[in-house]
Amino acid sequence: MAALRPPPLLDLSTWVEANVHLPSSLAAHPGRMRLWPHQIEIARSMGDPAVERVSILKSARVGYTQLAVSMLGHFVANDPAPILVVLPAESDCRDLIVGNIEPTFAESPSLRAALSSAESDRDTLFSRRFRGGSLKLVSARAPRNLRGHTARVLLLDEVDGFEVDVRGEGDPVALAERRTATFGNRKIVMGSTPVHESTSRILRAYERSDRRVYEPECPSCGARHELRWADIRWPDGEPERAFWACPSCGGVVEDAAKAAFIRSGRWRATAPHVRDHHGYRVSALVSLLPNAAWGRLAAEFLEAKKSPQTLQSFVNTVLGEAWRDDGEELDEGALANRREPFGLDAIPPETLVVTAGCDVQDDRVEISTVGWTKDGAALVLAHDVVWGSPLESDTWAEVDDMLRRMWPHPNGGTLRVDAAIVDSGSGGHADAVYSFARPRTMRRVFAGKGVAGFARPMAEMSKAKALRLILVGVDAVKSQIVNRLQAGTSIRFGASLSLTWFEQLASERRVVRYVRGQPYRAFERLPGRRAEALDCLVYAFAARSLVNVSLERREQEVSAKGRFTDRRSNVARSSWINILK
Repeated sequence: MAALRPPPLLDLSTWVEANVHLPSSLAAHPGRMRLWPHQIEIARSMGDPAVERVSILKSARVGYTQLAVSMLGHFVANDPAPILVVLPAESDCRDLIVGNIEPTFAESPSLRAALSSAESDRDTLFSRRFRGGSLKLVSARAPRNLRGHTARVLLLDEVDGFEVDVRGEGDPVALAERRTATFGNRKIVMGSTPVHESTSRILRAYERSDRRVYEPECPSCGARHELRWADIRWPDGEPERAFWACPSCGGVVEDAAKAAFIRSGRWRATAPHVRDHHGYRVSALVSLLPNAAWGRLAAEFLEAKKSPQTLQSFVNTVLGEAWRDDGEELDEGALANRREPFGLDAIPPETLVVTAGCDVQDDRVEISTVGWTKDGAALVLAHDVVWGSPLESDTWAEVDDMLRRMWPHPNGGTLRVDAAIVDSGSGGHADAVYSFARPRTMRRVFAGKGVAGFARPMAEMSKAKALRLILVGVDAVKSQIVNRLQAGTSIRFGASLSLTWFEQLASERRVVRYVRGQPYRAFERLPGRRAEALDCLVYAFAARSLVNVSLERREQEVSAKGRFTDRRSNVARSSWINILK
């Protein structure tokens, strides 16, 4: 017998609480799922056949992932259809199916057998069949995988992490939505933490919706307001005492009363003329998780504001707001004026780690040496040039000597290069770089290749088995460098750096371009500028992520009481060595 379609007014929130069970691996209190106040209406929109689109502009810690999994369970059990889920990367697909979907379905009696198809030989990790429909998970990095798939239900998760295929088929969101075009009763659910205001997909989708905001009621005056960070206050030096202050009357809601305050909230559509597209904006300020207490968030903010990278993460993942970049071009003169009296001959005492980035040209290899402090500040200690063809062994011998250097630490110990990345991606010198780096991997000297994309990791190992090649997310690293330089505190410059070096450091700017009408962020070279200094700094930054040492232990090692000795001194010598001599 064919599965019955749900009644038009099925309340998905009620169905979820009656049928979805959470395992202990996903919930502090396993068992039947209980929706938070802000989730109830979102769930109803997800299940309402009269609503074609649902867009959720969200932070972390608001229960979105489990709510999305519950929605999938509803369509599998009650309204079977072809379902397509698109996530930023294949690893995200694996995490969702293995870490969320399978455990939740296994724990829920009404869902337990839903993905166990009689055609089990046709099931794969990312593709499951069930009676009346199918479930397919696809990475947005491989938009060609969308070909040949049609879907009535489309779930797009973390869309601000999708990358535009500049040279290929374009925006993966548009490609995925085209796979639903043949269904008059399609459902498209899009959710994401926003990243950059200029390119945020979820922000644009929310702006096209009826733009709902969640507004609790002030217990003092009865006014309703969306919770904004500007209204969270705390006494100086006491973030744990954070409270909400009503913008209308100044009335105070302490964190102890947060649960009742949030339960008083209701959603209000600020663009009610939009009928079939529900949009929700929700932040961690309304979350009832213990780690989202206002005092906890205030403490996180005080720590996050110390650097632009951590502050952006707070704005994106806690407040659910897009980050706005101000001032995309750098002033090389202003940067040069920030030079300080330190260098390789006078290393600052706060330096604990040293990395190097190497750029290879036809007649030279340029090397930037960067020191790192305990709080993550980067100190550009020096920039050196080794003249000679990269096809000559003498050139690489000199580069090796540069990377083997050791320097006295002011506290009495010794520093050396902890990791280095040598660019192999341009100029036809790849084989020479590979030959140099391969026997030196034990010293963390690696060949590197830049890959585009702001969502890329700073550094990751290539999947090529024959070579230990580091793929460097150059756009992500450049963006971090620019943000730090604009903040003016977490990158410092040594006295020996030349004006030419600063001109090269400021050789590129961030821009927004369009492919098939979709904006994407990119770096472009300023006319007439060389960029060796910037490239070297990018590779030195990426090399820092390859150094996994205890900074507390390193502090002891570079002190006069515990010198930083050669690692080989830790190897116990066997008595057999003397016998064999």
